[in-house]
Amino acid sequence: MTWKRVATAVVLIPVVVGIVLFASTAWVSLALALIVLLGLFEYFALGAAIGHRAYRFWTATCALLLVYVQWVTAIEPSYQLAGGLALHRQLGRFAQGLPGVQEAFFIFVLGVAVLTLWTKRPLVEALPAAGISASGLVLVAFPLSFAVRLHGLSEEGPRLLLFALVIIWVGDSVAYFVGRGMGKHPLAPHLSPKKTWEGSVASFLGSLLVGVVFTRWLSAPLPHLVVMAGIGNIAGQVGDLLESAYKRSVGVKDSGGLLPGHGGVLDRVDALILAIPMVWYYWTLVYSPGM
Repeated sequence: MTWKRVATAVVLIPVVVGIVLFASTAWVSLALALIVLLGLFEYFALGAAIGHRAYRFWTATCALLLVYVQWVTAIEPSYQLAGGLALHRQLGRFAQGLPGVQEAFFIFVLGVAVLTLWTKRPLVEALPAAGISASGLVLVAFPLSFAVRLHGLSEEGPRLLLFALVIIWVGDSVAYFVGRGMGKHPLAPHLSPKKTWEGSVASFLGSLLVGVVFTRWLSAPLPHLVVMAGIGNIAGQVGDLLESAYKRSVGVKDSGGLLPGHGGVLDRVDALILAIPMVWYYWTLVYSPGM
C-alpha cells in the first residue's frame, strides 16, 4: 500500500505544482472544476449508500457556477485596469453584472425547489435529496472554490496557493509515517482508528516548518507565516476527520478508488476543504497586505 501511495504522489504532485505555479488562474479554475466534480460525485455516492439520492447534475452545475464566479471575482480587477482594449472594457462591464457567490447559492435553492415540486421522485426523498445536495455544495464545492480566489490574489497568489497545498502535503506525509512508526495513542478511534496523537503533533510541527521555509517566497513576516501554517494544519486535520465521519456513517473505508494508495479524490482533498479557506481568510483579514 505504501509504494502505491508514494507512486501516486510522485506522479500527481509535479503536475499540480506545475499548474499552480505556471498556469493562469483560468486553467487553475478548470483543473479545480474537475476536482470538485469528482469529489462531489464521490460525496453523492456516500449519500446514496444510505438512501439519500442527491440532485446530482443540478448540484454539479451550481458547483461549476461557484467556481466560475470565484474566477471572475479573482480576475475582475485585471479587467477593470485593462482600459486599452475595448474587448476588455466590455468584459469588465459583463463581469460586474455576473451573480456573486450569494446569488449562485440562491440559484441553487431555486433549482432545488423546482426539482422537488415538479419531478416524479417519491416525496419521501424530498428532504434527503435537498439535504445531501445542499451539504455537498456547502461542504465540498464552496470551500474548495477558494483555491481560485487564492491563486488570483495578486502576484503572490500562485505561491500562496502552493503554500496552502504544501502545509497539508507535508503534514499528511509526516503524520502517516510517524503514526505508523511510533503512534500509540489514538486521536479519534471512533472516526479513524489509525490516526494517533503522535502523528497529529508531528503533522502540526511539519506544517510549521513549511511556514519557516516559505519566508523565501512569500512577503509576509515569519510570525504570520508560522501562524498561518499552524491554523491551516489544524483546519486540515479537522477536515480529514470530518470526511472520516462521513465515511464512518456509511461504513466504507474510502470515498472511491480513483487514486491508488489514497482512495478517492475526496480522500485526497479532504484536508484542503478547510485549510484553503483558512489560509485565504487569514491572509486577507488578519495579515491584510497593502491595507
